[in-house]
Amino acid sequence: MTHEALANQKELIEALIASLRETDEYLTEQTQVIEPSVSLGRLTRMEAIGEKAVQEHVQALNQKRIIRLEHALDRIEAGNYGLCPVCNEEISAERLSSVPEAVMCVACMEKRAKS
Repeated sequence: MTHEALANQKELIEALIASLRETDEYLTEQTQVIEPSVSLGRLTRMEAIGEKAVQEHVQALNQKRIIRLEHALDRIEAGNYGLCPVCNEEISAERLSSVPEAVMCVACMEKRAKS
């Protein structure tokens, strides 16, 4: 991968991390405890609790993706970003554009999924 392509990927990853952190802040606000003193009907309270659970799950997924993206930045700094550790081949630019935190190439991922 060229230095220019790596710089572009780094910018993309940093922008994704910033966006996910903003979303995480919003979700933190949305997943506050629903106080029993809040005047809601029984069904509305159950809906709010269900929605809170969904938002907590989305927040957990966001946090995991932030960690994976930060690891991708570490790989860029280490000089091994875009190289599949299984076959030592370059991961395709298309894959890295759509999943910048990808660690393995598609072929190795498919082999791993089948086994």
